[in-house]
Amino acid sequence: MSQYIHFSSYSPAADIVVAAICLVMMVLICFSYISRTRGSRLFLTMVALVFVAACTDIAFYSLASIREFRTVANWLRCAHHAALLLIFVYYIAYICEVTHYENHQRALFLANLIYAVSMLADVIVTAQGLTFIVEDTGIRFIRRGIFIYAYLCYTILCIVLLTRVRRLLFRRIMFGFYGTIAISLVILVVQGMKSQSSYTVSTLLLPVVAMMYVMHSNPYDALLGTNDVTAMQDYVQYCYEKKLSFIFMSLYMKEFDEEGREIPQEMQAGIRQFTDQVVRKARLFKVGKGHMILIFLKKQYPDYEQKIRSIFEAFYPLYETFHYDYKIVIGESLDEISQRNEYVNYIRTIHRSMAECTVHRIDAEDVREFNHNEYILKELADIYRKGNLNDPRVLAYCQPVLNVNTGKYDTAEALMRLNLEKTGIVYPNQFIHLAEEQGYIHMLTEIILHKTCHAIQLFTEAGYEIKRISVNVSVPELKDENFCSDIIDIISKNGISGDKIAIELTESQNEGDFMLMKQKIDELKKHGIKFYLDDFGTGYSNMERIMELPFDIIKFDRSLVLASGVDDRSKKMVESLAQMFSNMNYSVLYEGVEKDSDEDMCKGMAATYLQGFKYSKPAPIVNLKEYISRKDAQAATDREMKA
Repeated sequence: MSQYIHFSSYSPAADIVVAAICLVMMVLICFSYISRTRGSRLFLTMVALVFVAACTDIAFYSLASIREFRTVANWLRCAHHAALLLIFVYYIAYICEVTHYENHQRALFLANLIYAVSMLADVIVTAQGLTFIVEDTGIRFIRRGIFIYAYLCYTILCIVLLTRVRRLLFRRIMFGFYGTIAISLVILVVQGMKSQSSYTVSTLLLPVVAMMYVMHSNPYDALLGTNDVTAMQDYVQYCYEKKLSFIFMSLYMKEFDEEGREIPQEMQAGIRQFTDQVVRKARLFKVGKGHMILIFLKKQYPDYEQKIRSIFEAFYPLYETFHYDYKIVIGESLDEISQRNEYVNYIRTIHRSMAECTVHRIDAEDVREFNHNEYILKELADIYRKGNLNDPRVLAYCQPVLNVNTGKYDTAEALMRLNLEKTGIVYPNQFIHLAEEQGYIHMLTEIILHKTCHAIQLFTEAGYEIKRISVNVSVPELKDENFCSDIIDIISKNGISGDKIAIELTESQNEGDFMLMKQKIDELKKHGIKFYLDDFGTGYSNMERIMELPFDIIKFDRSLVLASGVDDRSKKMVESLAQMFSNMNYSVLYEGVEKDSDEDMCKGMAATYLQGFKYSKPAPIVNLKEYISRKDAQAATDREMKA
C-alpha cells in the first residue's frame, strides 16, 4: 500500500505545539503536585512518549529531503511509529490500573501482542530499505499500512476496554475519556480526507491531557500555595516508601476552622512569605479551614532547628498584628504513624489537650495517647457497625439524684462507660468526643437508653419506686431524621412509659441547632419525655432562647456551686437565677454537691434536686436499688405512722 503526500501537506507547527505542551505539562508537574502512584508513573511515561513522537516526526520531515540523512530519516520514521504505538500500550495499562480491572492481564497481553507484531513488521520493512521516495512534488510513502492497521486495532481495543470497565469508572470520567477519543478520531479522519499528516501525534496528546485534568490535577491554593489533605497523605506515603525522614509543623487556628471564615489576605501573604523564604523546598498542606501542616525533608535541612526558629521569628509578628489564637505542633516523622498515614488525626488528638496560643513538641506520650484513641475508635466503629443494643462493651452507670422536697432518691442520671478488652474501663471524656466526631454517638445513645429502660423495667417489676432516669444526648444527634422515632421505639419496646425517661441537652449557639432542638423537644414531650438543660452556667447562655425551649429542669453546673461557696456576689447571682427559674415553674438541679455545706447552701438557693459525690459516685445502674425506695417498704412505713 502506498500513499502520496506533498511536503505542503505536513507542517511542523502542530508537532512543535504538541512538544511544547508536553514540556509545559512536565514543568507544571515538577512545580506542582501529583500523586506518586503507579498510575501517575504510567501517565508521566505517556507524556514523555508523546514528546518523543512529536520530535521524531519533526526530525523525519527535516532530514528526509537531505540525501545523506535519508537512512537516518528512515529509522526515525520507525522510531516515530514505535513511540506512537507504545503510547497505546501505556494507555491501556493506565485504564487497567486506575479501574483495577480484573482481566487486566488479557488486555495487556493483547496490547503487547499488537505492539510486538506491528513493530516487528515495521522493523523488517525499514531494514529492507527506504520506506519513502523523495520526488520534486513531495514524498511517496511505501507500505505505510502497517502503522494504520495497528492504530485502528489499538483504537478498537481501547473502546472495548472502556466499555468493559464502564461500571468501575465514575460516569463523568468515563464520558471524558470517550469524548477525547472521539475527538481524536474525528481529527484523524479529517486529516486523511485532506491528505494531511500534521496532526497524528496531537490525536494521542488529547487523551493524555484529559488524564492530567481529570485524574491527576491537584491545584495549589493561589494565595497560600497549599495542597489539600489528599496530597499530604500521598506525600507521606511516598516518604515512607522511600524511607525519607521529615519534619512537620502544624498551625491550627480555631477561629477560622469553626466559623468558616477566610484567613485575612495579609496573614496569608505572611505565611506564604516565610514558607517561600525560610524553607523553600517545603510543602504546605491545608488540611482544614484553619489548619495547615508544613512538611520538609530532614536531609534537605540539616539545620532544621534553626529553620524552625526562623519560622517562629516570622510568625510571631503576624500574631502580634492579628491576635488570632493558635496551636502549633512540631515533630519528626515516625514510621508507626507514617505507615498508617495518620498525621492529621495524630495532630488533632494532641490539639485536644493543648491550651490556646501554645507550642507543643511531639514526645513518646503523644504516641501512646494517639494509639489509645485509635484503639477506642476501632472499638467504637465495631459497636456502631454491629448495632447491638445489648453490646457488653457499653456499660450503663448511674448517679442517684436527691429530691429535696421528698428526701428520696427518686430520679437519677444514666452515665456511660466503655469496658474494652485492652484498656478496661474507659471514661466519657476519653471517648464521647471521638464518637461525636466520627458519627457513632447516636448508636451509643441508643444502647445506653435501651439499657436504662431495661433497668427501669426491672426495678418497677421488683417493686421499686423510680420516677425517671435522665440520659445525655449530643446536639448533633438531633440532626438525624430518625432521632425521635428511635427514642420512642426503644422506650416502647421496653414496656415503660415515656415519663420514666428524661433527656439532657446542652444549649447550642447555632441558630439551626436551636430550631432543630425546639422541634425535637416538642415532638418528644408529646410522649411524656422530660427535658433537662444541662451545664447551665458554662460558656454561652442566652436567657431568651432558654425561655423559648420547653425544658422541665435547669441543671446548674458544678462551677456555679463552687463559685457560690467562695464568693457572696456569685452566690447572690446564682440564687437570683435559681429563684427566677423556680418562679417560672422550672425545677432547679444542682450538680457537684460534695459536702454538707454545699447541700445546705443549695437548699437555700431554690434547689429542687441535688446530685453529687456527697450522695454517690457513678456506679453500675444495678446499684441504684440501694438508693431508691420500694413501694411495699413505703406502705409499711405509712402503716406505722398511722398506728
